[in-house]
This record gives sequence, C-alpha cells and structure tokens, in this order.
Amino acid sequence: MGKKRARAVLAASTGGHLAQLHRLAPQLDIATDPLWVTFENEQSKSLLQDEKNVLYLPYIASRDWRASAQAMTPLKHAFAGGNYDMIFSTGAAIAVPAMLAAAKIGMRRYYLESVSRFDGPSLSGKIVAQIPGTRVYTQHAGWAGKRWKLGPSVLDDYSLTPKTIPAKETLKIFVTLGTIRPYRFDRAVDAIESAFGQHEIVWQLGATNRTDVRGFATEMMDATQFDTQVECSDVVITHSGVGSAMRIMDLGKTPVMVTRLKKFGEHVDDHQEQITRELTRRGLAHELNLEIPSTSTLEAAMAFATASGRVPSDSF
Repeated sequence: MGKKRARAVLAASTGGHLAQLHRLAPQLDIATDPLWVTFENEQSKSLLQDEKNVLYLPYIASRDWRASAQAMTPLKHAFAGGNYDMIFSTGAAIAVPAMLAAAKIGMRRYYLESVSRFDGPSLSGKIVAQIPGTRVYTQHAGWAGKRWKLGPSVLDDYSLTPKTIPAKETLKIFVTLGTIRPYRFDRAVDAIESAFGQHEIVWQLGATNRTDVRGFATEMMDATQFDTQVECSDVVITHSGVGSAMRIMDLGKTPVMVTRLKKFGEHVDDHQEQITRELTRRGLAHELNLEIPSTSTLEAAMAFATASGRVPSDSF
C-alpha cells in the first residue's frame, strides 16, 4: 500500500505570492483537492477556478494586525473542520494568521519565502519563523543557513531565446502596475506616458486609477484578459512584482521592469529593487529608468523570448 498523502492547506496573499504557490502546488506531495486560502480578486478567481476548495478571506493589508487577528477564527474553523494535516505558504500578510491557526490545532507547517526576498526574510517570514515547529525555506542560497533551509526557486527554469525585433513605427505596449492597495505608482504612469505616448498603450492601473492617460485603461483584468494583452503586445512594461513578471515570462515575453520605491510612497518597503536586480542579473528582464525612459530598453526586451518549465520541489 502506498504512502497516504497529506491533506493540505495552501495559503498565500494574492499577487506574486499566490502565483508562486500555484506554480509549485502540482509538484508537492499532497492529496488532491487541497484547501486554498487567499483573498478574492480577478487573479485568484482565475487561477483557482478549477479548485474545489477555496476559502476567500477579507483583504489583509500589510501590517494590519487587527485584520490578521480577525482572520484567526474562520481559519481555525476551516482547518479543524477539514481534518487537514499540513499547511504550505509562500507568504505575505495572510501567512501569519494562517500559520498561527494551523499551529493551534497541531498541523505541520511549511513556509517558503517569496522569491522576491533576495537578502533575507520578509516581516511575515520573520514572524512565522518564530512559531515553534514551523519549517522555513528560502529560494536563495545566499542567505540559506541552519534556520532557513534552501528550497526550490521558481526562477531557475526560465531560459532565453533570441528573436527578431518587429519593424514598426508604432508599438503595442501593455503596461501593468499590479493591484496592491493602497499604493499608487503615478511616477511610472507619468514617465511612460511622456516617453511612449505616441505608441498604442493598454494600461492595467490597479490602485493608480487615472482617467487622463492615452490609450485603453482599466483598473484590473482577469487572467484571460491579462494573458491576451501580453500575447498581442510587442513589449510589456510591469511594476517589479514577481507574480506579474513570472506570468509575462511564462507567456514568452521578456518584461521591462519599473520599480516601486518606498521613499515615494509606492510600496511598504524596497523589496521590488531586489526583484529587479535579480531578474536583470539573470537576463530575464530589463529595467526602465523612470528618470530617462529610453526606447532602447524596450528594444532590448523585445530581442529575446522566454521559456519556462517545471520547477523541482523535492526539497521539502
């Protein structure tokens, strides 16, 4: 008789955290029909549309400890009611109450820090690591050690292939600025509009809702709409969110990154600088200088196609 697979909870905040978890889930040694725990938005509804068990929690903003505490009750009820054995999380605000709730009822706990954390754990990761018995992993060898073991990286299996740049006077540009609330990114909108406004631009603006941009603009797209825009564009400009970058690369495009900075009130910290640095180091992306945005950056990204495969996850 084969080994009985664990009944699992898979928990992550929407955006890059959920994208990484969804990418790794098929390779985890768990029973079918896990319980997914996340927030409800177009991305999560699209990614999880074929899943039978999904618990959508009210949105928990970064460092919103009251909302985290309020999430504990429904989490404990869901975990105990489903007789789950273990929980696996790729982080953000939802990870802390989910791990605490799992610890309360004795579930095994595994936490893989986001690939966007290149220099050390996030605040959520630091808190989760203090919960006794929780196994914590990093995707980067540079800060792996006795406490944080080295796990798989979702970036390891991407590769590049040269391609011909289309001879066009007018490019089709898709700009996606993520959906994290309440952080706006007007600095990027203004720079892109000024430098490339003569081209055909489609915008997914997220929290940076604007009515003064040229081209088609919307707050959020579902996964199918997003994929269509990536596939039909000549080049994609994205904020340095790992989920957006991964999906763009999965669809064969090399992303152009614009980096949110804390000093401008564009994010809670500067971890997007780490994402941009690592992706450009690997040659998987190009950074657009928002002070002097150049068409040459777009051309550099258009000169290569990306490909991806399965990410091994036998580290757990």
